[in-house]
Amino acid sequence: MIAVDTNILVYAHRRDSREHAVAASLLRALAEGETPWAIPWPCCYEFLSVATNRRLWEGNQSSPDQAWEQLASWTASPSARVIGETDGFLETLERFVRRPRVMGGVVHDARVAAICVAHGMEALLTRDRDFSLFPELRTRDPFQEA
Repeated sequence: MIAVDTNILVYAHRRDSREHAVAASLLRALAEGETPWAIPWPCCYEFLSVATNRRLWEGNQSSPDQAWEQLASWTASPSARVIGETDGFLETLERFVRRPRVMGGVVHDARVAAICVAHGMEALLTRDRDFSLFPELRTRDPFQEA
């Protein structure tokens, strides 16, 4: 099973993104397909935060309703799973956050990586290079594949 990171969700949602066509096609294929795929819970929260951020989009942000409807549409897919912390997650997370260079905003990425590893994800679709700090999780950049 593959998981989808926030940046891919944002590109799929934002029509003004250069990556929109590829990301939207990818999310549509996942949502309409039968193969299970996942969105980590922290990526759901971050998507809502980024999509509605006035400063990022210079007043052209999505409304909370628009962002919520988009997220609800993806997660309503019968093949979609929303994954989060598991029993014993603190031990898994500890292995990720006690590494050099894992501080500040990278702690969020460590949490996403630990969730994906705890759920046995085959890969995380992302453009975020910070995930290279977590070799236990394979990543794929779907824009390099397109």
